[in-house]
Amino acid sequence: MSSEHRAAKEIVVVIGPGSIGLAIARRVGTGRTLLLAGHDEKASQAAAGQLRGEGYEVAVRTTDISDPAQVEALAAAAAEMGAVTQVIQAAGVSPTQATIERLLHVDLLGTAYVLDAFARVIAPGGAGIVVASMAGHRESPYTREIEHALATTETSQLLALPFLQPDQIGSSVHAYALSKRANSLRVQTAAAAWGKRGARVNAVSPGVIITPLALDELSGPRREWFETVREVSAAKRFGTSEEVAAAAAFLLGREAGFITGADLLMDGGVTAALRAGELTTP
Repeated sequence: MSSEHRAAKEIVVVIGPGSIGLAIARRVGTGRTLLLAGHDEKASQAAAGQLRGEGYEVAVRTTDISDPAQVEALAAAAAEMGAVTQVIQAAGVSPTQATIERLLHVDLLGTAYVLDAFARVIAPGGAGIVVASMAGHRESPYTREIEHALATTETSQLLALPFLQPDQIGSSVHAYALSKRANSLRVQTAAAAWGKRGARVNAVSPGVIITPLALDELSGPRREWFETVREVSAAKRFGTSEEVAAAAAFLLGREAGFITGADLLMDGGVTAALRAGELTTP
């Protein structure tokens, strides 16, 4: 294959090809090559097979985003395949699934690695989306010092920050909230680096979206709180992966060409209820 032909091919990198990642992939993958990157090779191959059966062109690369070398290798492999025009970072673990340490390494540090690595290979006119969470809005804003540190600390030094030590965080629920707030703040600062390549990057912060990961949470120790969330929120329901995909596709598309460094909160009114005092944090 000639270099000209290879450069003409558009690559969409989908990191975390679970329910939300795949829903976004279906929205933006037509006529492009989808590169699925997940830590579980069997699950990624199954997702790829499903997409191929629907007519998409798909490649797979097993990647643990908590390992910076693997993230750099993913970015390099994507760029070798063609023009990386869209990057979707939907990988993550939940408070019920993971320890404080694992949450910090995957949800917080892993996302920072992705933003850094793809800032160097994203094509001009390209765009990225980070799937954060309403949890990043639940306990924020933190102090000015904490928010500044989360936004600007060199990625390799992030987990050395005193307030990110497990004994200071206290629980996986708080670790998740801190990680998701960090995602939003890192997207803001990453937008400047991506902008130097003529590209954009944004975040979307969903509320409770019915996925296998969410079902783990809904059957966990915070089950009653989630039921209250559904009753109190303006939407009076939980969300769907397709709704997140619709928002992400907009932010990735040309119509959002003046939007970068933003975080779109889409939680059915849960954060509004918290701010109004109609709901308390778990």
